[in-house]
Amino acid sequence: MMDLRQAIFQKLQNKNESELHEIITDSIHNDERALPGLGVIFELIWEKSDEQTQSQLISTLESHLPQ
Repeated sequence: MMDLRQAIFQKLQNKNESELHEIITDSIHNDERALPGLGVIFELIWEKSDEQTQSQLISTLESHLPQ
């Protein structure tokens, strides 16, 4: 049986940048069922990013959170 991460990675495998962009954009504008998949995508981005990129991501998040 495939877990969520494996299913997401399989869906993303062999996609080009345009296709990945479309998958992410469609997931963001979809209902909440897409949120776990976006979490898996963010986890992958986070784990493969250097400290500077992680810091930029945190700064972007912090500056866009509702007050």
